[in-house]
Amino acid sequence: MLMTRDLKAGYGSAQILNGVDLALQPGEVVALLGRNGVGKTTLMKALMGIVPPTAGQVSFLGTDTTAFPTHQIARAGIGYVPQGRGIFDKLTVAENLAMGLRSLPQRSDVIPAYLFERFPILHERRRQMAGRLSGGQKQQLAISRALCGNPKLLLLDEPSEGIQPNIVQDIGHFLRDLVATHDIAIIIVEQNLGLVELAADRFCMMDKGRIVHGGPTAELRDEAVLKKFLSV
Repeated sequence: MLMTRDLKAGYGSAQILNGVDLALQPGEVVALLGRNGVGKTTLMKALMGIVPPTAGQVSFLGTDTTAFPTHQIARAGIGYVPQGRGIFDKLTVAENLAMGLRSLPQRSDVIPAYLFERFPILHERRRQMAGRLSGGQKQQLAISRALCGNPKLLLLDEPSEGIQPNIVQDIGHFLRDLVATHDIAIIIVEQNLGLVELAADRFCMMDKGRIVHGGPTAELRDEAVLKKFLSV
């Protein structure tokens, strides 16, 4: 459903991605791993058109989206939760969710019921300013906002950052349930290997702007793999 070929991107004269080849199948959860600064977040932004690719190709559901602007990529069916969540603190929970509805091809004011069922705190606090939520609740809101657009692919950048372990585990279970019950695939950038093992089917290791290794998540129990690709 998603394929990148020799994808390159960067910031000004600094090239960060040096030829990324990645393929994702429908219903698959893939974790992007690697040391800080190897290009994981830049890859997510390039997939969303936030950082325009300088070379290579991105294909999504058979359409070349390489040169698409971000809003067109969202409408094509890719949802994005950035690192830091990107919540609008001065809008209510309901208003934040309504922002996610804007990426739907046809206008709707209906927030999917399953999101409130899965994260009831968002319904309880729907009239509250989002800035007053806890870190874990903000992450639940950020994921729910992205899902309001009914994406076929969800990109998550460091969803466990700054939240308590029980909420991290809850998010992991939610991602597995989401893939099982909805027509969606997920790419997750994450440092919490417990969440990766819980949520992902396989992983891809990045180094120096390329994917250099991959395998099933069970391979992450191999200390030699962790030392080679993740140790400082």
